[in-house]
Amino acid sequence: MSETRFVMVYAYDIVADRDRDRIAGLLEDVAVRVQRSVFEIRQTREEADRLIARLTPYLAPGDKLRVYALGATGLDHSRVFGGPPLPEPADYWLL
Repeated sequence: MSETRFVMVYAYDIVADRDRDRIAGLLEDVAVRVQRSVFEIRQTREEADRLIARLTPYLAPGDKLRVYALGATGLDHSRVFGGPPLPEPADYWLL
């Protein structure tokens, strides 16, 4: 049985340009940017933990990183107006 994949929402407010660019670059490699500092991706808890471990070294005092997990119930109540749709469940990505 496969592990549960959640829609993970990453939102940040990073003071230093260089650190903000690094965090944005790491997220752009794997997630969909839905606003300037907000990304969405469908991940397992373990995948999210690994990504968070890659992001947190670039956080300085005063910076903020929020990571929200949306399960099936939350997704049923979510709405999107404009921009890319919420990530769909899939075992692969077409690039």
